[in-house]
Order: sequence, then C-alpha cells, then structure tokens
Amino acid sequence: MELNICHLYPDVLNLYGDRGNIACMKKRLEWRGIGCAVTELPLGTADDLTGYDLFFIGGGQDFEQTVLLADLRAGRAENIRAAAEDGKTLLCICGGYQLLGNGYRTAAGQWCDYTGILDFTTEGSYERLIGNYAYRLGEESGGGIVIGFENHGGRTRLGASLTPLGTVLRGHGNNGEDGTEGVRYKNVYGTYSHGPLLPKNPALCDEILRGALCRKYGAAELAPLDDSAEEAARQVMLTRLHIL
Repeated sequence: MELNICHLYPDVLNLYGDRGNIACMKKRLEWRGIGCAVTELPLGTADDLTGYDLFFIGGGQDFEQTVLLADLRAGRAENIRAAAEDGKTLLCICGGYQLLGNGYRTAAGQWCDYTGILDFTTEGSYERLIGNYAYRLGEESGGGIVIGFENHGGRTRLGASLTPLGTVLRGHGNNGEDGTEGVRYKNVYGTYSHGPLLPKNPALCDEILRGALCRKYGAAELAPLDDSAEEAARQVMLTRLHIL
C-alpha cells in the first residue's frame, strides 16, 4: 500500500509548524511499512490534483490567503472541490480551513470571496482567540479528545448542512460562542488547531490515514504503534487545561 500526499501552498501557508503534520503522517505510515510520497505544490504550480490520495493545506495570515485567490480562481478551487466530492482526504488548518468557505469579512468590513467549496463564512475581529485548547471529536471522527493551539481573528459559522469536527471542551473553537470547532464533510477535516496538530494527536492522525487508505484500497488496518511518549505529553496538557 502507498499514499500519495499533496502539500498545497507550502511556500505561503505554513504557520506555527504546520508542516509537522506532513512529517507525522509520513512517519506513521513508514513505521507500518506503508509507502508514502509527498509532493509540494507551491503557488502557481500547474497540476489537476487527480494523482493524489490526501491533501494538506496549512495556515496563513489574511494577506497570504488573499495572495492565493487568483490561483484558486484559475482552476485550483475546482480541483480541490472535485477531490473533496470524490471522497479524497483533505486536512486544512486555520487559514487553509477558512479558504474552503464562501468568504471572509475583514474586521474593517471588507468582504472577500473564497472558494465556496463548503457552506460557511468567516468574519474577522481585531480581538484574536488565542491559546491551548481542547475539543471532543464527533463520532464520525473517532470521538476522542483533541488538543491544539489556536490563534485566529476569524469567527467561523457553519451552514446548517455542515457538521462540526468537534465540540469545544476548553478554549474558543470556531467562534468562541456556539461551542463548535472545525468542520467535517465526507473526508474533509477543517480545524483551527495549530501546534502542529497531528503529532499531539496520534489517534486522529491514524483516523485520517485510515480514511485515505480505505478510500483507495477499500479496507485498511493500521498496526498499533508505541504512542506512550505522545500520550504522556497529552496527559500533561489535558491536566493543564483542567480536563483530567
């Protein structure tokens, strides 16, 4: 077995060590003897995205996100939409998550159209939502507790047809008001979790990898790994967040 992973816009969207999510997925596949090829597609690279099984889009500031819009509107957004609707796996962090939505209204009131791949909108604020946080995944994503670091001015509100990735236990999540965090649609995972996300949450990493493998091969079993160090670190953070 092998997964072909596409890292979209690594030259523009890579805040807070988000690239570490790629390293984590690659390593957890290699430890199980599963092949993994990672292709980086910087801004302006021609590719119809049909040759990949899993896509990663990291976070960026508002300026970096607007830089991407011409590239997205030139056809890349439709390529991403086609991959999502085809059941391929996407992991999108913070700014990458926001770009999946209908658009973004800045704190100054300026509206910017985004890709509209998913039905949600984001409104900016001069007051940022910052800190370590935790949320419980929905059952379709495994139901476990995820820890991460959020730092965003945007307040995201999901359309009625969408399901959040999880429910906030500590921190702010999508908007600091309705208790939702991220979005889950088919095999699309959108979240505000920096950190990077996956090294802190090996069970979620495996859930994402399993979904990509099952979509490609029909079924997939992942051999257990020794995650004792990761779990010890998680226990420390969960204690600090007063969840344990």
